[in-house]
Amino acid sequence: MADAAQDPPIPPSPGLAALFWVFLAIGMQSFGGGMSAWMRREVVHKRRWMSEQAFVGGLALCQIAPGPNGVNLAVFIGTTLRGRLGAVASLGGMLLVPVIVVLALGAGFTHIRDVPGVESAMTGLGAAAIGLNLATGLRMMARNIRAVGAGVVMVATALAAGWFGVPLPLVLLVAAPLSLMLARGRA
Repeated sequence: MADAAQDPPIPPSPGLAALFWVFLAIGMQSFGGGMSAWMRREVVHKRRWMSEQAFVGGLALCQIAPGPNGVNLAVFIGTTLRGRLGAVASLGGMLLVPVIVVLALGAGFTHIRDVPGVESAMTGLGAAAIGLNLATGLRMMARNIRAVGAGVVMVATALAAGWFGVPLPLVLLVAAPLSLMLARGRA
């Protein structure tokens, strides 16, 4: 209960137009793995439409669900705040400009892919996306992992899937029930 007192009060749900415009801005400013960081900043910190705890729970759900995390998270946030139409507004806003840009860039990339330096630039963009993911994960970890057991599950999951190459479904079959048991024991 002490954590709930730390979060500021959540204002009333935003309108569909507000959801569309916020996610349009997110879709235009973010790419790759950094999208969840933008969503967290806009939805939790800047606009306070959702608590940190609700966002983190939704992000966890979206990461284990099939499909891209950004798409899943936009649908989760829109649905949570405004139901089905909120999901459509959030997803439509987030995808409108990027789809147009990706189609245009894909058409243009076929003409420049063999130009010297293009491959190096793409490698640098990939490194930047990895850095954004890592920074977001560290910030969220500091606030949301409060028990040793949760930290152990997090490290074991990262090592199993990332370092040892254990297939993610198998890791989740072990980590998810273990996490739930640990959380239930704390409650």
